[in-house]
Amino acid sequence: MRILLVTPPMTQVNTPYPATAYLTGFLRSRGYETYQADPALELVLKLLSPAGLSEISQELKRKFPTPNLQTPKSVRHFLKFEEDYLTTIESVIRFLQNQDPTLAYRIVTHNYLPEGPRFKSLEELNFFGDDGLQWAFGSLGLQDRAKHLASLYIDDLADMIRDGIDSRFEFSRYGEKLAASAASFEPMEEALRAKPTLVDRSLDELAEKYISHWAPDVLALTVPFPGNLYGALRIGKKFKELSPTTKIILGGGYVNTELRQLSEVKIFDYVDFITLDDGERPILTLLENLSQSHTLPKYLRTFLKEKDKVVFKNDPSLHDIPFIEAGIPTYDGLPLDRYLSLCELLNPMHRLWSDGRWNKLTLAHGCYWKKCSFCDTSLDYIGRYEPAGAKLLVDRIEQLVRETGQTGFHFVDEAAPPKTLAALAQELIRRKLNISWWTNIRFEKTFNLELTQLMAQSGCIAVSGGLEVASNRLLALMKKGVTVEQVAQVTHHFSQSGIMVHAYLMYGFPSQTLQETIDSLERVRQLFQQGCIQSAFWHRFSATVHSPVGKNPEDYGIILTSQSSNFANNDLSFKDPQGEDPSSLAPGLKKAVYNYMHGLGVDEDIKQWFEFKIPKPKVASTLIQQAIHASKPTKIQTQSLC
Repeated sequence: MRILLVTPPMTQVNTPYPATAYLTGFLRSRGYETYQADPALELVLKLLSPAGLSEISQELKRKFPTPNLQTPKSVRHFLKFEEDYLTTIESVIRFLQNQDPTLAYRIVTHNYLPEGPRFKSLEELNFFGDDGLQWAFGSLGLQDRAKHLASLYIDDLADMIRDGIDSRFEFSRYGEKLAASAASFEPMEEALRAKPTLVDRSLDELAEKYISHWAPDVLALTVPFPGNLYGALRIGKKFKELSPTTKIILGGGYVNTELRQLSEVKIFDYVDFITLDDGERPILTLLENLSQSHTLPKYLRTFLKEKDKVVFKNDPSLHDIPFIEAGIPTYDGLPLDRYLSLCELLNPMHRLWSDGRWNKLTLAHGCYWKKCSFCDTSLDYIGRYEPAGAKLLVDRIEQLVRETGQTGFHFVDEAAPPKTLAALAQELIRRKLNISWWTNIRFEKTFNLELTQLMAQSGCIAVSGGLEVASNRLLALMKKGVTVEQVAQVTHHFSQSGIMVHAYLMYGFPSQTLQETIDSLERVRQLFQQGCIQSAFWHRFSATVHSPVGKNPEDYGIILTSQSSNFANNDLSFKDPQGEDPSSLAPGLKKAVYNYMHGLGVDEDIKQWFEFKIPKPKVASTLIQQAIHASKPTKIQTQSLC
């Protein structure tokens, strides 16, 4: 039996999403002939090629025969500099694949790339300085400077494809609005049955190539985000047309969170099975069913179509594969040398998500805290916590280094446990294994200076964590288990140890007032000012059906508005009688953090980021500084985890 695992468009183009790597390693360990593909990368490389841009140009000229001011700016620029793009695209792609580093010398001259609308950000940040000689990365920053310019060039092309060819297209998502909390499947079905765009046709051609090359008996599509579902169903549609005997399985993070109450049967025109939560055992069970047709089939957390109805089957005799037995992910079969390292933002911490090829690995299943009221704590990927020992983890790290030849690791835990990180760091140091790694954490008080220095010695370069609302009252309400002062102390320890810090921020939490939101921004400003954090991003709070807020809205003073769905169901509409609508503050919050990440305005009054009068912050100007000085050392026990 031949199995093909696919991550549909769109996800990151700098490194593979890890789901297929984990499942490929697991299924191969069980003796199955398993392959994997990344059509997101292949689609981008197909479109961003001389042949792809030529085809795009022909279509644009049909749609915009006489470009004018009503024509999207990105389209006008591309058509004006078409020949320059066709001449440079191959070289720029090779440069971003780290295959032609000397091209940097030409890129930084500003006489090589056609510079479109995205390049205006350079003026906003005074990228070149008043004398035209100052570089954002210093005198030795040639490669990084060129990579940033090349990334803006690529972003201009992505904007042009979105504005002129397919409005659903973006580098990190495709058709996201069709899937995100979509109560009805009808808009998705209409898009799938509509006349295909050039992007659609390119994806169809990739699906045809997979059928011809692998002729898989089983196609497994992982959908981690809403922006992957349209691509998944598009691929499923082509397989149904050309290879109807291939069984198609759909799973992944989006499915696990949004399709748990699925009753829409039409989706089974594109797939055969939909599985929830960890995929190892459900897929293994389906494969056993398909290869042993004479026995009565069993199913674990699986939707399927029976007699024109959606049925959910879950055999209580079946159990998940323990985390430590799930095996080692493998990237075998994925073109690791063809991924694109993009530097879209100058901030060295923020760029980690798009720059570099990272081996992705999980240190523990689930979250050891699992109390945050905004989080999907009732779902398996959060609620079932299973750690792994340091020796096993480092064994897996060593194997991935041997396989890929690359020593960069992103540990993709919901929140990496401090004790596990301490034991991991000790084991890496003991084996003299030189890697670079980063991960997501909670700002636990156990991250004292001793532990952060140990982590840095073992190769830790960065951490990300949730500061969320940056308000002690609201942090307590959401059961975050930290205070602003504690976050200041912990992030200061990381920064002292040379480890970069990214903070996830949230606004619009139930009962949050405008004054509290402004005060939160002031605390964030001080954290940047004191060097505690180097990067941050604001998110609008969303109540979800699987979170404590969604399950017990009365505890948070909100009222859920009624809604029905036969398809996706995750984000909840609600009224907040106590809180105040923060929508007017959103642009200012984001503008402030964007500038802080580039070292601008951190010593100035936060009112400058808003185009209207805001309340004066009620936060002491020395709050974060005082919290740092009040820090006390905390010991951590690690021996039992080694």
